[in-house]
Amino acid sequence: MSRIGNAPISIPEGVEINLSAENVVNVKGKLGELSESIDPQIKVNIEEGQIKLSRPNDEKDLRSKHGLYRALINNMVVGVSEGYVIEQELIGVGYRAKAQGQKLELALGFSHPIIFELPEQVKVTATTEKGKNPMIKLESFDKQLIGQVAAKIRSFRKPEPYKGKGILFKGEVIRRKAGKTAAK
Repeated sequence: MSRIGNAPISIPEGVEINLSAENVVNVKGKLGELSESIDPQIKVNIEEGQIKLSRPNDEKDLRSKHGLYRALINNMVVGVSEGYVIEQELIGVGYRAKAQGQKLELALGFSHPIIFELPEQVKVTATTEKGKNPMIKLESFDKQLIGQVAAKIRSFRKPEPYKGKGILFKGEVIRRKAGKTAAK
């Protein structure tokens, strides 16, 4: 039994949901519009300000899809009504970030700056305060896209456990390791 799949999704004010004949759910809100194709065996019912998903039987594949599609639809509803924000912190001497429109320029200790082109749906701001690490703030209504962009930015300089340098998500804690010790 899918506990997540059985939970109803409440539709907030200003969010419009349409279900097409090809099992495509379209969600439109103040921040944008998203759509997701749903497996034809999963039934979507929109009634009384709530969305409920159901499945015909308890096959393992259908149980997993039941929870998956409920979570995807919920992420779309939250995204178009509230949006998502991911903050990343650059830890390291000389690490800098500069945002110019849809381009993010990163100086991460390499011989060259990294220029990363962001999708239109993602807004980026880079802040640098004296005495603090540079911060990158990503905002979008598409949870999958913003997560993918954040993972790509992190992949340019993953946090390492010896000195603690790299690109971290805000609030993330890196387990530190002791370095080599000299033998006597």
